[in-house]
Amino acid sequence: MTTATIESRTDLLDRMQYCADEPADTAIDDILGPWERPLAAALQAKVGAENAAPLATSIAEAASQWQDQWDKLSAVSAIFPQWPDNASVAAWRPPEGVAREISAPLQTYLQAGRVLPEWADRDRIARAEALFMEYGALSVTLLFCSSLPECYVIPDLAAVLHTTGQLERHTEHRIRSTGAMVFPVMMKGGLLSPDGGGIAQILKVRLIHATVRNLILRGKPEAAVKALGAQENTVGAGVVAPLPGLFGTKDMHQALFAHGWKTGEEGLPCNQEELAYTLLTFSYVFLRSMRKLGLALPKADEEAYLHAWNVAGHVLGIRRELMADTMAGAEDLFTAMQARGRVDRPPNPAPKPDPRPSLGAALMNAMSRVIPVSVAKPFPELMTRYLCGGASSRDLGLTGPVKAVSLLLFVLLMVSVRGIDWLVRQAYPQFSISRFLTRLLGYQLMTKLMMDQTRPLKLPEHVRGGIDSVVAQWSYDPKAPKWMNTLEDRLTTKGSWTPSAPGK
Repeated sequence: MTTATIESRTDLLDRMQYCADEPADTAIDDILGPWERPLAAALQAKVGAENAAPLATSIAEAASQWQDQWDKLSAVSAIFPQWPDNASVAAWRPPEGVAREISAPLQTYLQAGRVLPEWADRDRIARAEALFMEYGALSVTLLFCSSLPECYVIPDLAAVLHTTGQLERHTEHRIRSTGAMVFPVMMKGGLLSPDGGGIAQILKVRLIHATVRNLILRGKPEAAVKALGAQENTVGAGVVAPLPGLFGTKDMHQALFAHGWKTGEEGLPCNQEELAYTLLTFSYVFLRSMRKLGLALPKADEEAYLHAWNVAGHVLGIRRELMADTMAGAEDLFTAMQARGRVDRPPNPAPKPDPRPSLGAALMNAMSRVIPVSVAKPFPELMTRYLCGGASSRDLGLTGPVKAVSLLLFVLLMVSVRGIDWLVRQAYPQFSISRFLTRLLGYQLMTKLMMDQTRPLKLPEHVRGGIDSVVAQWSYDPKAPKWMNTLEDRLTTKGSWTPSAPGK
């Protein structure tokens, strides 16, 4: 890559930190309207050492000043179940009782957002869907042990998750929320069929991103960028002051609203660069992990998988120039974004603790809890270290000691598996112990963390039923010898999982 190309990309990514998603941001801004800003000092006094008022009272009083906006956000959330599939998005008309100030922006947003880009290739999307079906249980392992961890490496992304508490306090909810988007997008017809759920789910997530931006900035991102003006030095500019009166709230919307932000130094929350980076964790990082496991896909299949997620990214509001069509391009873009994200920000008077280790620990603990064999409980963390590499592992604090017997067993398995796979494939090309072991782990994580009947994925009934059918098909690996399927069936807890009951 030439120096000119690198500089051009750097300039692009610099600009993208101050770009958001105009259609979704406009919809949320039109719905919420302007935020009235009471004096921060009045809120600070409520939690000052000189004031003995209970914190709960302080939170309630602070939150009540924006009750109109909280009610509107609740009204939008109540509309989401009316978009169960792609057809319902296209045909949605607001029911009686929904205020026009809410329904009109949503209708405009849906009609524009549901259209696929003209460069979408139906054949390549269909091929990507077939690959998802073929590698489903294994792909769950890669979602948990590479895609999600890499999401939390970028400090600004981690800071938003830390603020909401979604990963530390509600780890499994966050995991299931991710699955609630990945499954509908990659299942057959998710992006192409009226009864698919991919477009519907993406458009909901896109509105959630816009809501996060609006709450943190307390207004439209465009206005925040405009406020920076033509200042040459952005350090200390565009500051959205924290609201201590809401610190300690358990409400996600209120926590984001109170967080505070430095637009000049940090760019916009959930900006275009961060969205594009997250998209690569679902496409490129998955394919990279397949290569590391000795299960690399043919070039055409890799590019089909990248293409399907690029189409999903378009629906999510990501700009085309931030997408990669080849593995080489994806690697360059991902590496550049990750390196930029690791660069130290200008020092604050009181630096905030790094939230990434606590996020990493929460994810690892959630996976460890569902591993039934004690000696194997560290395997998810060890797999994450292997798939994500040393730098990301250090960012997430995954460098602590592991029981010697567990580490030795994991290393022996990885080394012997690669060697045995290479040898046996000379005669039996479809043979793969690596695939077998990662399927074992993936099925355990999927059935215990994503498909638990007591906490089912929040999806429309017919979409959830389709996922149940897909998971049932994943219980048998058509590429594996019969004895491997029999052994896998005995080693997993498949018998404890049954499809979600209707209406749950």
